[in-house]
Amino acid sequence: MKNLFGFTKEMLENYFIDMGEKKYKATQVFEWLYRHNEYDISQFSNIKKEILNKMQNDFTTEFINIEKVLEGPDVKKFLFRLLDGEKIEAVLMEHNYGLSVCVSSQVGCNMGCKFCESGRLKKVRNLEAYEIAQQILLIQKYIDKRIDSVVVMGIGEPFDNYDNIIKFIKIINDSYGLAIGARHITVSTCGLVPKIDEFSDLNLQVNLALSLHAATDEVRNKIMPVNKVYNVDTVIAAIKRYIAKTNRRVTIEYVMLNMVNDSTEDAQELAKLLKGMNVYVNLIPYNETKNIEFSKSNKDRINKFYDSLMKNGINVTVRREFGGNIKAACGQLRSESD
Repeated sequence: MKNLFGFTKEMLENYFIDMGEKKYKATQVFEWLYRHNEYDISQFSNIKKEILNKMQNDFTTEFINIEKVLEGPDVKKFLFRLLDGEKIEAVLMEHNYGLSVCVSSQVGCNMGCKFCESGRLKKVRNLEAYEIAQQILLIQKYIDKRIDSVVVMGIGEPFDNYDNIIKFIKIINDSYGLAIGARHITVSTCGLVPKIDEFSDLNLQVNLALSLHAATDEVRNKIMPVNKVYNVDTVIAAIKRYIAKTNRRVTIEYVMLNMVNDSTEDAQELAKLLKGMNVYVNLIPYNETKNIEFSKSNKDRINKFYDSLMKNGINVTVRREFGGNIKAACGQLRSESD
């Protein structure tokens, strides 16, 4: 049986049309699931019993489980156990503009970024769309508040699970689903060029972030193995095509690694690379872990890097640090229960 939470409204419309029923029943199902929080199909009282009987044979509404919650100032990390026993994590962050959830897209990750704790986990499998959506549903239930924005930046490379990510976006963006506005949804990629091009063709109004982290192949090759497949020039060319096609600004993620990619010369290279592009750079103070050899850039180096970009006309921010004390910060997600 398929999990009902993994179906977009369009998929359900086709399901009902194939049954010889009206497609509006898909909207009714979405209302039960996401407006009334009713997960027992037999209780969908405005749908005929014979249809419900068939749906109960075709669908399950079983949930993944929250196994553990760690709490810190303005942040909560959730450890989920999936139905097959695998584990993933998601993080809730409280901003002054609302509540944001960072969701995982895979069990493990094959990208192997050297500075990323999650990258030490080899990919076991992709998450299904329902497993991604249920991270948000369960967090909303846990805190009894509505989530305002979603970032797909947890464990996994989202574009390595492209089809399920697109389904997930459509489910949470649907006005009868979780109704999270497209501009409040951000998908991050380390630079899988064919999928960036495919994503641009969809012309979704969601935000795209590129995990760049270095402006030259010499540096990026050392910290991101994916660069040996899609190098800096190739990735930036794809981002330029995306911007030209969608007219949307792209976020450039750049983790600050002490004495690796954080010199003023690195900043100059980055400014040269991004000159004239509709982007802004998000500088990320590195979150150190006991398992990885990199260290955090000090504030002086970060400030000089920031100033150099600003002087060269590049829009730049420094990301607020979240959750380092509970291993919930960017790059620290690791599906373990210790």
